[in-house]
Amino acid sequence: MCGIAGILKVYPAGTPPPAPDLAIPEAWLDVLDDSIKHRGPDGQGRFRDRVTRSDGSVVDVAFVHRRLSIIDHAGGRQPMVSEHGPWPEKPRNGRVAVVFNGCIYNHRDLRRELQSAGHRFVSDHSDTEVLIHGWREWGEDLVRHLDGMYAFAIWDAQSAELFLSVDLMGEKPLYQSLQYPERRWFAFGSCVPGLARVQRSMGRTIRVNVHPFGMSDLISYGFLSDDGVTGYTPVEGIQRVSPHYPVRCGSTGNALRWEPVHPNPARLPKASSRQQTTELALNEQNVESVLSRAVESRLDADVPTGCFLSGGIDSSLVALLAHRRTGGLRTYCVRMPAAEYDESPIAAEVAGIIGTTHETLHCAGEPAEDLRRLIGQLGLPFGDSSLLPTAWVAQAARAHVGVALTGDGGDELFCGYDRYQAARWLQRYARLLRSLPSLALLDRREKGKLHRLHRLVAAAKHGGYATLLMLFSPSDLLELTGLRGRKPWECSPESDAIGDAMHFDIRNYLPGDLLTKVDTATMSVALEVRAPLLADEVVRRSMHTAVDVLRANNQRKGLLRTVARQYLPDSIVDRPKMGFSIPIGEWFRSGYGGMKQLLLDTLGGPDPFPEDLLGITINRRFVATMVEDHMSRRRDHSQRLYMLLVLAIWAEWLRGISRG
Repeated sequence: MCGIAGILKVYPAGTPPPAPDLAIPEAWLDVLDDSIKHRGPDGQGRFRDRVTRSDGSVVDVAFVHRRLSIIDHAGGRQPMVSEHGPWPEKPRNGRVAVVFNGCIYNHRDLRRELQSAGHRFVSDHSDTEVLIHGWREWGEDLVRHLDGMYAFAIWDAQSAELFLSVDLMGEKPLYQSLQYPERRWFAFGSCVPGLARVQRSMGRTIRVNVHPFGMSDLISYGFLSDDGVTGYTPVEGIQRVSPHYPVRCGSTGNALRWEPVHPNPARLPKASSRQQTTELALNEQNVESVLSRAVESRLDADVPTGCFLSGGIDSSLVALLAHRRTGGLRTYCVRMPAAEYDESPIAAEVAGIIGTTHETLHCAGEPAEDLRRLIGQLGLPFGDSSLLPTAWVAQAARAHVGVALTGDGGDELFCGYDRYQAARWLQRYARLLRSLPSLALLDRREKGKLHRLHRLVAAAKHGGYATLLMLFSPSDLLELTGLRGRKPWECSPESDAIGDAMHFDIRNYLPGDLLTKVDTATMSVALEVRAPLLADEVVRRSMHTAVDVLRANNQRKGLLRTVARQYLPDSIVDRPKMGFSIPIGEWFRSGYGGMKQLLLDTLGGPDPFPEDLLGITINRRFVATMVEDHMSRRRDHSQRLYMLLVLAIWAEWLRGISRG
């Protein structure tokens, strides 16, 4: 895993360009490099090129790369450049350069396939070089052949175009910035801060993106949701590259041409695919072999590799299959500071059954200080408080391994959330639930049964399943911001409620929340994390499998449990889901790690939510009431206060960027 960034600039025909290092100044590249250096401590590189097109326009390009060396230490340096292909008469035969973040797990198979087609490789076993030869052979169809987590940019000098793509699950981030209205330059990068600072260096004013629903969605959910062709960010002029639409960028002669490739050639199956019985479907006979292949492919590394083990079904199965393949797997868990959130005893028990070499690491962090640092590195107001323990786990594990396997994706792909059953109840009993009165005044505990019932009633009244994921209900959002937001997604009476809910999470919650959290936390300490359950084969087969099969015996993750029961006792397999979280609400009250002081000082400051910067008005009186109610234990506003805290921290960070 690495950090990547770059700039493309166009000079129209008849406009003599300056020297390349003046067209794209080194200072701009330094800014980009500084924003990604934490992601790759093992190497750095830059690349420049200039092409004069037949229409007289001149296109300059520059790449910046920071390397975390995992595969082929000697041969995988980037930017990687190939001057020409093996066949002069074929397209894409000129100079090709690539910067790449992630890992292509099937790179050895692709290498053999490309070699048999006549391609000559220079590196020993670099997965990066597979992208160059794959581009020459397949062009934009390259993504059809990849099983991996990735974000990459390919420069094709023959066409003077950039091609950008990210993996279909959104494991690896990539952001883009296009100059308007002049359309003379385009920038991309692994992190938002570098692009924002480059915009500032170019003289552009840094403002919040005024989007009809963007900021309201972000505050409501705490993460960036999918909106189709491009992904919203709250920084004007900066967008996410969508997993569903790769990007092509070049020149028309008079201006830069930017366009999404419509749609991704390797796009995910539709939600309705679960209703069609095909040979791709998972079942009790094939699921273990499918998972075994996924795990084995993610063990390819030239650095020490281990596995995060929580004691849950997902990570336990991944650890079991990995240990069976390696015979000497090291597993790790972290002892959390709050006993009620600590799964380390269960993880140690599972490790003993599996036979791995297990270590319980001590989780040490400074919550207030770490939160500011992580939000600054991400450059987004991210509202999931489990970002903090994820960062601490990564920091502790980094001293032992360079790669760690996880069970991420199991809940979304194998029907592991209780809220999926709630989606079915919302579909069946919506009319009854809408008739019930609001329970907000009685709802005092975030994890109590009354809280769940209140959320169910609110979801029925305000928009269905997606409302269950909201930090702020539509009514609270209206009181807080004056914004109504968009109507949340709601499944139709004729559809499969659980299948639709899972599809919503795969498109939104998984990439927007969980995978953003994991990438931010792990790359802050340059640790590569791999998720076998997000392997291309696992994802596609899961999305072609009926919900009732995934929920075998009417249990969450029932299909995975049938595999787990062959190797683990029922006490482990049937253990209630704990989740990976911290008592953030109690820390706000007790002051653990400086969190109370940070909350009160930040939200009680003179202008924590500057209207001129955010473009919205936050009701300070409503915020003060929430703080008072939470501190006095009248109501539990743990996650809502956390979201407001990170919004204020982010606004302070953005103000600093805007002032240069």
